[in-house]
Amino acid sequence: MSLRNSRTRYGSIAQLFHWVIVVLIITQFVLASMEHDLPPGLEKLVLLARHKSVGITVLALAILRLLWRWLNPSPELPRSMPGWERLAARVSHFLLYALILTIPLTGWMMSSAKNYSVSWFGLFTLPNLVSPNENSFDLFHETHEFLATVLFYLALVHLAAALKHHFYNRDNVLRGMLPVKDKSRF
Repeated sequence: MSLRNSRTRYGSIAQLFHWVIVVLIITQFVLASMEHDLPPGLEKLVLLARHKSVGITVLALAILRLLWRWLNPSPELPRSMPGWERLAARVSHFLLYALILTIPLTGWMMSSAKNYSVSWFGLFTLPNLVSPNENSFDLFHETHEFLATVLFYLALVHLAAALKHHFYNRDNVLRGMLPVKDKSRF
């Protein structure tokens, strides 16, 4: 498999970015769900610290992925796709990128507004992005949760579209993002 994208499939670098970010985002939803069920205390603080560290990792990987995408264009969409589907694919990808950049930033701003430092796995502490302010905290908290909800539903649509392409259209859209090259294997 090639490191770079081809006209028909993503290269191993783009695939690695995609699937690592997917796993980390799923991890984020699990950590957030677990955090909501915990009473205030040390266990909740440890979970929130882990959530913040994973969020910063997602942010960094998303930036690297965008740089890679800029230097290495995506495969072409199937010629059989109607114009509205091509537009929907482009818009949904733009929104996915915007969300995976914005959600960690709003989380970081939310922590800053509460005057809670964001540490990356205890290795270093990031600077606060905004001054402590309870009203700002409330705004960033609501925004963070709203955007996470939008991401959840947009990711479901993205998954449904990929499965539609694979099982209904029987094209290579999904296969192009999988490390499996042999068509008979999937």
